[in-house]
Amino acid sequence: MTTYRRSIALTLTTLATVLVTAASAEVIVYPKAGQSAEAFQQDQVQCHQIAQQNTGFNPAQAAAAPPPPPPQQGGAARGAARGAAVGAVGGAIGGDAGKGAAIGAAAGAVGGRMRQNQANRANAQMAQQQQAQQQSGMQAYDNSYAACMAQRGYQPK
Repeated sequence: MTTYRRSIALTLTTLATVLVTAASAEVIVYPKAGQSAEAFQQDQVQCHQIAQQNTGFNPAQAAAAPPPPPPQQGGAARGAARGAAVGAVGGAIGGDAGKGAAIGAAAGAVGGRMRQNQANRANAQMAQQQQAQQQSGMQAYDNSYAACMAQRGYQPK
């Protein structure tokens, strides 16, 4: 009776692993003619394990890349405030604090906007790199899984 329960538990665990992993895999493999479902599942599980070992990628644990942080806003206003403060000090030394503040605010706004845009571009680039790494890992995993199944006589598609 204990062996029967272990067999059922192993079959359910195997099926769950195959379903979770196959849900994200792009490789399609059908059982051989006359092959039992258990033999097919064993081959699938073994090839999934081999593919994970070969690539270090587990599609069941691969999370979607986190969304990039929202674009930064307010860079121009912060830059203008800083620039106005610096410009007012410089203008006061030159005799016209108001004019210095206005020039400083304009220059600060431009600088703040440029820093904000640079940060937004860097965040977008980081998100693209994470997505590319995810796709690369999945492609390597799929290739390894397909090669393993092909070595066992299947015709992966």
